[in-house]
Amino acid sequence: YFVKLKELLTTYTKAFIVSVDNVGSAQLQQTRKALRGKAELLMGKNTMMRKCIREFCEENEGTPVGQLEALCRGNIGFVFTNGDLGEIREVLEANVRPAPARVGGIAPADVVVEKGPTGCDPGQTAFFQTLQISTKITRGQIEMTNDTHLIAEGDKITASQAALLQKLSIEPFTYGIVLKSVYDNGSVFDAKVLDITDDVLADKFSAALSMVASLSLALGYPTQASVPHSIANAFKAVVAVTLGCDNYSFKEADTYADYLADPSKFASAGGGGGGAAVETVEEEEEEEEEEAPAAVDMFGGGEEGGDY
Repeated sequence: YFVKLKELLTTYTKAFIVSVDNVGSAQLQQTRKALRGKAELLMGKNTMMRKCIREFCEENEGTPVGQLEALCRGNIGFVFTNGDLGEIREVLEANVRPAPARVGGIAPADVVVEKGPTGCDPGQTAFFQTLQISTKITRGQIEMTNDTHLIAEGDKITASQAALLQKLSIEPFTYGIVLKSVYDNGSVFDAKVLDITDDVLADKFSAALSMVASLSLALGYPTQASVPHSIANAFKAVVAVTLGCDNYSFKEADTYADYLADPSKFASAGGGGGGAAVETVEEEEEEEEEEAPAAVDMFGGGEEGGDY
């Protein structure tokens, strides 16, 4: 075992520290098959792993692997790889299995039983009353009238709660390999860091850049973030002064001068089709006027009717 672990520590530069609570041997074997050719899963006793890591550090002075010794706590194992951590993470998290609630176990998540028919006969009403669940009898079976928050995350599962879930054929939990920490080229960090994508980093950078630009403009201190805004503001000031002059202008300012001289150009530049709509309405009105019949009085005469 010592030779195997030292070989893995030498060969690979990345590793996941994983928790395998409630994970069976068959499930671990399926995970090993899924990781074949990409990574290696190694389990063992914590005392043996810590001793092996200490010996490896003594044999290789200055190695950062010694950080892994403090992480050998609980039911944990190592997944070694030189590939993409995100890809290995997907494989590990995909191999989960539904599991029933076990008496005395700690609930890893909240359990809410939805209202509706339970399939239980009316003779078992007392069982639901013990758990303070409101019910009614519908079509010869017990029906829960409200959603019931049966178990809270972190609570110890009682015998009554486990029995109810078993009666309803509900397997509320899923068990699989849980990522605890990540070791990458001498750095150890929480596995949640892998949730940070390129899009998240880009959004954070954009927000920080906007903040720097705002502070720079407010303080009058030029920076690379504020220079584009400063140039834009200077251009606006130059155009404003130019429009106020009668004998001076330049190419870029001519466009704004034309807009001010003829506001109708705004409509055509907007691309909304406003001018075309006005022309269409005018044409329709002309057509209606042409098609209108001559006026007729109440006696059938025309506009030039005789004297009455």
